[in-house]
Amino acid sequence: MKILVSKNINLDLFCKNPINMINEAKNGVLSISKNKKILFYVVTPTVLKKIFDLEYNFEQEDISKEKKIKQKFSMHSKWTPDKDFLRKAALWGIILDKEVSSHELNAFISYWEAEGCFFYHVQWEQKLARSLQKVRSFNLLKKQKDITYIPVPDKKTPDGFRGN
Repeated sequence: MKILVSKNINLDLFCKNPINMINEAKNGVLSISKNKKILFYVVTPTVLKKIFDLEYNFEQEDISKEKKIKQKFSMHSKWTPDKDFLRKAALWGIILDKEVSSHELNAFISYWEAEGCFFYHVQWEQKLARSLQKVRSFNLLKKQKDITYIPVPDKKTPDGFRGN
């Protein structure tokens, strides 16, 4: 929120009729000066309310972030990992090559919602990272050629070789 001072008024002039001066302030803020030095600011109640509301909203955001970090909770459908999840996973030794898809996240959430376990937010993120690592590596192995396949010879003698 940007607050602009609408007028710079001399102290003597302000003392003669302060209410009129405040009512004339376009932005709700006046600076009162004497000898070209600002002594104080006058703020209307509406501007003051805006300032307090803004400060209150910042405090509430900080509280909700702290709760998210400091309290254990059971998994719920609106849970999401932080924006820097891939970086955090790398710090935990789990290298993920792409972001979490909505299908992967929904599968993770629906599994853990049913379990009813309580963990901190960072613990849920670690569980998600390990889960993604396991599922993605399994899917990658499934796509690769089956290494247990043993070819059967066709019993045909190639040209240039003597047969039985």
